[in-house]
Amino acid sequence: MLFVVRHGRTAANASGLLLGRLDPDLDELGVRQATAAAAALGSVDRVVSSPLLRTRHTAEAFGREVEVDDRWIEMDYGEFDGQPVADVPAATWREWRDDLDWAPPGGESHRSLGVRVRAALDDLFEASRTSDIVVVTHVSPVKAALAWTLGVGDEVAWRTFVAPASVMTVGAGPGGPSLRGFNDVSHLVGA
Repeated sequence: MLFVVRHGRTAANASGLLLGRLDPDLDELGVRQATAAAAALGSVDRVVSSPLLRTRHTAEAFGREVEVDDRWIEMDYGEFDGQPVADVPAATWREWRDDLDWAPPGGESHRSLGVRVRAALDDLFEASRTSDIVVVTHVSPVKAALAWTLGVGDEVAWRTFVAPASVMTVGAGPGGPSLRGFNDVSHLVGA
């Protein structure tokens, strides 16, 4: 089984900032969320993480050696990184939604993010048939992983919500990946 987990909350997330390659740590709630996610999934065989601090600290909650894979890093928001979501002009959001190849100045497009995340998933998929693998990543890679699982385009990113410390579960069926759960936050009750 493959479990794709979004990292726990950071102060920047709580403040409504676009958080791409900036590297803040988890806040107090984020630490509790990471602990709750690890407890809910129990013993796993492998833990893979984005290189950023918030994901590595979430991954460490699983109590296993953490394999860092740069392909799971958050989208590069370029000049928008660290800006309040509300400060991005409406016309920019429309352009971003309408064109998978559009990227913020100095940043990355949804299409290029999808290419790297799909490659990372392809590398893990066969092993997930016989091992439980956790990948701790960010909101945009989780959405790209959903697109890969469903066999749809990356535009699905704009029609999904991914909560901090949520879990997406992907099974390995005879015909390929099979979505078993998405944006599961049931383990966060009381966290």
